[in-house]
Amino acid sequence: MDARDLEYVNELLEQDNELREKVREQVHDLDKKARTMSGLLNKIHSTPVDQVPALLEQVKPVLESCKDTSAALASLIPLAQFWRWKDMWTNSLRNAVFAATMVGYLETGTLLTLPRVRDVLGIDLEWSDRYALPAEDYLHGVISLVNELSRLAVNAVTMGNFEEPIKISAFVKDLFAGFSMLNLKNDTLRRRYDSLKYDIKRIEEVVYDVSLRKLAPSKSQAF
Repeated sequence: MDARDLEYVNELLEQDNELREKVREQVHDLDKKARTMSGLLNKIHSTPVDQVPALLEQVKPVLESCKDTSAALASLIPLAQFWRWKDMWTNSLRNAVFAATMVGYLETGTLLTLPRVRDVLGIDLEWSDRYALPAEDYLHGVISLVNELSRLAVNAVTMGNFEEPIKISAFVKDLFAGFSMLNLKNDTLRRRYDSLKYDIKRIEEVVYDVSLRKLAPSKSQAF
């Protein structure tokens, strides 16, 4: 091979390595933010219901700062190279989706849609060929939300919040019905979806116990 060709190839490799390192730094930042939010949200299991808004106020600035990381990643990835680089941030992005949807549920009792989560994380549609939120990653984040809510259903009772499990039960059943209408061919996503049945069963057991003991107001006994 010609020396000039070798030099050119070497330059390309160096550029690729430099870019990879810059992307890795931003992914590390996103991962750090996602872990921080998960750590704060984990406190929900031991936080009285009247103190939840104050807890969410600690999470929101970190969630808002994810927009800066999204913009930084989008500026680094070359045009039409999303699928080449996406595996570097997939897990971190799914964790960020979980945090966004958890905050959304705790604030409104509803599920943030994919477009809404995209807005919350500052992922512009114009970046779709560089940095985007695929439906698969959104669904993984939503499943993580259900996993956490099944824990919350149990721990809410220990905190004296007997209505929360009933609200969670209705919310999760509605989500499960939506998932059942999707054509899930991805093996990992399919397995995680199937595991939701165990979360639902766990929540139903809590609701049954609360209802049997008449701990929740009768107007909420609609499970």
